Amino acid sequence: MVDVSQARGAEGPAISMKSRLSSYALPIFLIALIAVSGIVSPAFLSTSNISNMLLQVAPLGIVVIGQAFVIILRGLDLSVSSVMATAAVIATGFSGQNSDVLSILLIAVGIGIATGLVNGWLVTKRSVSPFLATLATMIVLQGFRFAYTQGAPSGNVPPLFRLIGSSTWHGVPYNMMLLVVLAVVFGVVLAKSRFGREVYITGGNPTTARLLGINADRVTIIGYVISGALAAIAGLVLSGYVGIVDNWVGRGFELDSIVAAVMGGISLSGGQGGILGGLFGAAILVVVFNAVLLFGLPVQLQIIIKGMVIVLAAAFYVRRRI
Repeated sequence: MVDVSQARGAEGPAISMKSRLSSYALPIFLIALIAVSGIVSPAFLSTSNISNMLLQVAPLGIVVIGQAFVIILRGLDLSVSSVMATAAVIATGFSGQNSDVLSILLIAVGIGIATGLVNGWLVTKRSVSPFLATLATMIVLQGFRFAYTQGAPSGNVPPLFRLIGSSTWHGVPYNMMLLVVLAVVFGVVLAKSRFGREVYITGGNPTTARLLGINADRVTIIGYVISGALAAIAGLVLSGYVGIVDNWVGRGFELDSIVAAVMGGISLSGGQGGILGGLFGAAILVVVFNAVLLFGLPVQLQIIIKGMVIVLAAAFYVRRRI
């Protein structure tokens, strides 16, 4: 007869090793994706292309940080792209000098915070679904933006935004440095602070949160405010990267940020995940977008490959959680 305790003892190390390896599934997938892309096209691993990818991942990563809070709280934020575009339009609405940077930052972040407050109020106080609430604010912001610009934004992005959005220091983009700072700050808030614990408890079960004395509505509203504020910052960074602003700057970031967050292990059912995983998801998306363009593939095939990689990465993550 086999000793049950011996069987468990033999199985234990194997499970432990499997668990340890599975925790690196997403980074392994990213490294493999980079390696395969480099083999197919050596230009992919050139210094200039790597620097370009880092420049591209920063704005998306900043949005993903805010989206992470909202998704952990059982929501989603479709208004982030419209907040980004509005912030970018504001960046060109002044004299184009560095003396206007503080005013631009305050107005843009203020609009992001106001959008987050409206989203949070609709979701918590009016019981509107996050999809409809954030879709509505997205459309309203578009309307205000088109009315303000008359459909054709004009003006110059201040040099400081150009520096942060498109320049590097010893090969490291300034916008990537900003992303790292924001990721560390909000990562600590989410993982170590009392508010972070309230976010996870509220996202896991709002009823339990209320029984524990947590103001679930307040926590949810703050989550949307964080998302709106970070989307505004990302819009300013992106305006510095592209240089020329139109009414659709940041278009598609609402879906890309959600996909990156979910791919990184942030559960749509709430209460699970972290910022680091979401950032890995953002990096995977940027690598895929860059690779299919670099390979010169037809547009239709590009879309198919992007979708396949997203599905594979998501399946890889889900498999390691089982």
